[in-house]
Amino acid sequence: MVIALAPADLAELLLVGPVDVIDVRDHDEWATGHLAAARHVPLAQFRDNPEAFLERGVTTVFVCAKGVRSMQAAKLAERFGYERLFNLDGGTKEWARIGMPIVLDARAAA
Repeated sequence: MVIALAPADLAELLLVGPVDVIDVRDHDEWATGHLAAARHVPLAQFRDNPEAFLERGVTTVFVCAKGVRSMQAAKLAERFGYERLFNLDGGTKEWARIGMPIVLDARAAA
């Protein structure tokens, strides 16, 4: 089961243990700002071979701009038998809206 996770809950989760945060947005979106803990795996790339990007037994949170594409990625991971799956509710837009930190790509900031 994929669980929706509020931004504040994700911030707490990041403090207590290892969490794999996968941002499935496109390259241009990633460059405009992302969560510091996230790694970038565009959704199309993830869809091609989900198991190449996932580790069993690890808490995984999927992120996109609003939560739609990341839910697709999380559901795909679920179909492959992965557990402890979360989707950032409201995505990076909600994360930033409530004042959580966003990391800018150096190229985008220049």
